[in-house]
Amino acid sequence: MDGLIEVGAVAPAIAEEFPALGLLWLDVAARPSRTPPDVRARLAHLSDRWRGAQAVALRRQPVAHAHRVFFRHIGLDPDVQRVPQEAVVVQRLLDGGFLARGLPADALTIACVETGVGVWALDAAAVEGPLAIALDALERLAVCDGAGPLAPLFSPPTSRATVTKATRTLRLYAVRAPGVPEVFVREALELAAELLAPDPA
Repeated sequence: MDGLIEVGAVAPAIAEEFPALGLLWLDVAARPSRTPPDVRARLAHLSDRWRGAQAVALRRQPVAHAHRVFFRHIGLDPDVQRVPQEAVVVQRLLDGGFLARGLPADALTIACVETGVGVWALDAAAVEGPLAIALDALERLAVCDGAGPLAPLFSPPTSRATVTKATRTLRLYAVRAPGVPEVFVREALELAAELLAPDPA
């Protein structure tokens, strides 16, 4: 893991309404690549662990439940836009397993499944300054940098900072939903970073 985990700011009006909402991020020197064998094996192991019964019971687990409650508070229907862990587990059921899609996607999937916390990646070179939570032009909660919104909260980035083949440093970020202990969020970021840039043996 390259960088230290940073704590993003939350716009004052948002922090007043949701005092437990948070954003954490870190930079990792890593580029998009094919899925390495160890990550492919980990995906296969997770595929064996997560089947229909586990998926059905997931929404009653504390982290998933906290996300579902918060989604409703911010106007999202968690049965339409699924919370992060549910989304990847349902996709596993549809695909018949956690399919290898390359890095960083596979690292983000594993981190989310293991911790319940969603992790997203940006091209760090295209990000201007620290990350924060603020409102976008549609009055939605969004992850932003100094130049404006990068992604709606809990949605993949579709902006100027999207990861491309030219990316050489990833900025990983995770949202701390109210009711989710910060240690889970840090664990998700650390796990994703380790899978992307493992320490040399």
